[in-house]
Order: sequence, then structure tokens, then C-alpha cells
Amino acid sequence: MKENEISYDIRGAAFKIHTALGPGLLESVYEAALSYELKKKGYAVLNQLGVPMVYEEIKMDIGFRMDVLVGGLVVVEVKSVEALTDVHHKQLLTYLKLSNKKLGLLINFNSASLSSSIVRIVNNL
Repeated sequence: MKENEISYDIRGAAFKIHTALGPGLLESVYEAALSYELKKKGYAVLNQLGVPMVYEEIKMDIGFRMDVLVGGLVVVEVKSVEALTDVHHKQLLTYLKLSNKKLGLLINFNSASLSSSIVRIVNNL
């Protein structure tokens, strides 16, 4: 399965969760629900996956954690904040670069309209 197909299913699951739970809950609640929905669809889902940083050929495990990795291809950062900021976009792009993944979704569940709170970020490797 390709990144775009996985992304479609992630967005569908996110909309289902947002409709059922609404905004205002903790990120961990949305992350758990999203993982559950995607596992029901048959995806391999990893949560709070450590992302090492390599600097001058030295691998450093310094605590970067991506929220969700779906199908080994798509990184999802789950937020429940007033508004997404540049730092959220940069965080996801950094995770994509460090993990050598092409596609990430930044999802802010703390919004009245989820459709305007899902951001697709591409790493041009």
C-alpha cells in the first residue's frame, strides 16, 4: 500500500473519531482512538516510536518520539491545541527527515472543523 492510500484511511479514521468524541480531549485519547481505528483496518501501527538523531555519524537517542507510524510509511503527529503553529509543522518535518519517511499528517483534534485542521507534510528526501 502506498502513502496516499494510507493517508486517506488515516483521515477517514480521524473524522470518525472527531465526530464521535469532539474537540477538547487530551492528545493521548485521540492517539489511542486513532491507533485502534487503524489497527481495525489491518494496519501495523506503532505509537510513541523513538526517533534517533544522527550527527556527524554519531547516533543519539535523545528522546524524539513520533506519535504514530502507520504501515511503516506515514508519520502522524496528533495535537489537541488551540491552534497549530510553525513549530508543529517543523516538528513533523524533522521527524520525517530523521526517520527517512516521505509523508506525514499533522492533525489537531481541538478544532470545531477537522477538515481545516489536518495538514499534509511531504519530505522531499
